[in-house]
Amino acid sequence: MLDSLGNLKRTHHCSQLTAKNVGEEVVLMGWVLRRRDHGGVIFVDLRDREGITQVVFNPEFNKAVHDKAHAIRSEFVLAVRGTVVDRPDGMINPNMKTGEIDVMVSELRILNRSQTPPFVLDDDAQVSENIRLRYRYLDMRRPELQNSLILRHRAAATIRSYLNESGFLDIETPFLTKSTPEGARDYLVPSRVNPGQFYALPQSPQIFKQLLMMAGFDKYYQIVRCFRDEDLRADRQPEFTQIDVEMSFVSEEDVMDMTEAMMAALFKEILGIELNLPFKRLTYEEATGRFGLDKPDLRFGLELKDVSDIIINSEFKTFANVARAGGLVKAVNAKGCIDLSRKEIDDLTEFVAIYKAKGLAWIKVRPDAWQSPIAKFFTDSEKASLADRLDMEPGDLVFFIADQRKVVNEALGHLRNHLGHKLGLVDNDQYDFVWVTEFPLMEYDENEKRYMAVHHPFTAPLERDIGRLTQDPHAVLSRAYDLVVNGIEIGGGSIRNHQHEVQEKVFEALGMDSETYENKFGFMLEALDFGAPPHGGIALGFDRLVML
Repeated sequence: MLDSLGNLKRTHHCSQLTAKNVGEEVVLMGWVLRRRDHGGVIFVDLRDREGITQVVFNPEFNKAVHDKAHAIRSEFVLAVRGTVVDRPDGMINPNMKTGEIDVMVSELRILNRSQTPPFVLDDDAQVSENIRLRYRYLDMRRPELQNSLILRHRAAATIRSYLNESGFLDIETPFLTKSTPEGARDYLVPSRVNPGQFYALPQSPQIFKQLLMMAGFDKYYQIVRCFRDEDLRADRQPEFTQIDVEMSFVSEEDVMDMTEAMMAALFKEILGIELNLPFKRLTYEEATGRFGLDKPDLRFGLELKDVSDIIINSEFKTFANVARAGGLVKAVNAKGCIDLSRKEIDDLTEFVAIYKAKGLAWIKVRPDAWQSPIAKFFTDSEKASLADRLDMEPGDLVFFIADQRKVVNEALGHLRNHLGHKLGLVDNDQYDFVWVTEFPLMEYDENEKRYMAVHHPFTAPLERDIGRLTQDPHAVLSRAYDLVVNGIEIGGGSIRNHQHEVQEKVFEALGMDSETYENKFGFMLEALDFGAPPHGGIALGFDRLVML
């Protein structure tokens, strides 16, 4: 028969007792992690969300309680009253917070039984993901997952505290909304009251937070759930949480400064790390030019070098023709990697093919010559120019890709990241933040046969580029900024269009006629006519931050 909790009150969590508590009577409650019977004395590791305490059932101390403890099994729910005692010499566990003490039990209440768990609830246990997901409530008893959720709570509390103290208002925005195009598919909710019509779950509170700025709230934030109906990826889920922020009367630098200070507060509170401020800045052109990707990992070198001008007149026609046609030839020097085998190079060739590269040329730099199928095509002068630009020294292995600009940058950028990890160049204890700015405002979509917003249609163009919107939209740069750490984009934002005329020009450059944008965004354009302030903001992926 099970016991009632009655009026028994817990005095401590299972991680709180130390040698300072010796002699105290305490009450602990939790789950049985392990039960061991050593020569008649029963030892139980009692676990709650805070940690583990070893409780002892000794027949010489209390025989009735000891007899009752024989029924205990894994994951039984217990309440125990007992006295804190020192562990005997030689039995102290320095790896446990409570490793210096035991609790000698004088009262035991078995609050609930448990079936034998389908897997050991230990961080070291190897369990299939399907089993873990089926028994998620058991999986979440493991310290690793519990600690992750506790850390997530602490991070949210730190962010809220920082923003509250900085004058931001936490304002909720609607979940059942009108569908507006933001890049991904909406989740739709049928309306019972209006059959055949649907609400959309928000992909972000973008429009609402801009309307809040127009309403005069000046500083808004929300840690908010968002929904996007898109394919699952390791770093992309159909529902996710973001730290959503918007500010009035600000420039890009104001938003970035605020975000940096918030990140500094978060990392100091959670990890005890002092971040170096301000964060680095790279334009989109610089980031893709030097590192191939707009999410550069700056913890290691391996910068990409454009060698199109050297190659363009060479006898290596495969590359020269690409350069003459306006394509790009780039290289990355893997210093000291001459010993990579042909199979390893073939594997890397297959790797870059994922990113549509048609091949991967290479040169091994030996003391007396270059070893490569393409070396014979270069003159001594071209070799000297390549060696100088690529800092080629004996022992190096240089990789080349020639193709359209986007293909070259993406393929070599991902190859760079792959080599950085493969060669042990990445310091996993380092956090290297960088802002990437001045993205293209829009890019041409061959499938849609029109321009599409790179971020969203409310992003403001650089003031100098506003005049290009009608004649040269692909050349227009935006007032957008992404925050990247260790090659992972954790957030992005922009200064918004606050003038009706500019917003209309952006819509038109995106291929919308007046009827289309009035139908979709007429309410927004109307709001801009009633004194909308300059404003901007950012959205940070909360779970990506916690993952770091």
